[in-house]
Amino acid sequence: MDNKTIGVLGAGTWGMALARMLCISGHDVTVWSALPEEVESYSKERRHPNLPGMVIPEKIRFTGEMKEVCKEKDIILFAVPSVFVRNTAKEAAPFIPDGQIIVDVAKGMEKDTFATMSQIIREEISKDGKHNRVKIAALSGPTHAEEVALDMPTTIVAACEDEDTACFVQDVFMNTCMRVYTNPDVHGVELCGALKNVIALAAGISDGIGYGDNAKAALITRGMVEIKRIGCAMGCNASTFDGLAGIGDLIVTATSRHSRNNRCGNLIGQGMSRDEAVKEVGMVVEGLNALPAALELSERYEVEMPIVNAVDAVVNRGADAKQIVLSLLTREKKAE
Repeated sequence: MDNKTIGVLGAGTWGMALARMLCISGHDVTVWSALPEEVESYSKERRHPNLPGMVIPEKIRFTGEMKEVCKEKDIILFAVPSVFVRNTAKEAAPFIPDGQIIVDVAKGMEKDTFATMSQIIREEISKDGKHNRVKIAALSGPTHAEEVALDMPTTIVAACEDEDTACFVQDVFMNTCMRVYTNPDVHGVELCGALKNVIALAAGISDGIGYGDNAKAALITRGMVEIKRIGCAMGCNASTFDGLAGIGDLIVTATSRHSRNNRCGNLIGQGMSRDEAVKEVGMVVEGLNALPAALELSERYEVEMPIVNAVDAVVNRGADAKQIVLSLLTREKKAE
């Protein structure tokens, strides 16, 4: 395909890993950061502190100007943490033309509205009534930035209700290291991306306690059952949860040494408080941000989510993790 112009909002690990990949694929890439020190450092040093093995290509430009990163781009990539998506979309809206293709790679749900990231972006940029033709795709799957930054084999899902847009995103992001699939179930893909982080916290807590692979496999399997229950209750496609954005992403997030959620849970399982664990991890732990929405959705749709509730009890209410595990094991008998 012809080279495309791409603006990346956010200079975190995922945004930078994708920016590098897209640049090496021949695309023209500009990266925006809200932090002047990041713009200066990355422009000069060509290194990212959390991606020590990656060299930032000289062709990637950095800017602190929102207009510059949004103007005349084939794709605008939202790669800021979920808690910053709304404000970033609001700031970017005046510079985004109607008909723009936007790709979101942030994973999460808003605490009070339960909105997914693509819903938040559309809401903010549509407030002026001048962005009715904007196309928004969600890019999600088992994709740790640390591996993408080193060109390790990776698969991902481009989700958009508009098939032409999904295929366009597929073409832009696909290369010899990254294989991209399409999926029309945007809400299901985004729900998986948000809720799998909560289950990854549970897997980390289990590790921190000292439990083994049997417990982790059970948490992953039964955790996906909970995610699939809520997704189907909300009208999502059941098959989405069996795919890369569902079980695939959950496996990697619940087992990988690169997973912030897994590491945070591990530290909590070892006895740290929530705040102590987050400070030790040193980066955004999306599972903690998604937990309130998961609890509310469980109640609203009357869907049983015992693992999600168990994580909340340990993380937010000071419950003893081993006692919570015992309560899960001794629940009323039932068929699988």
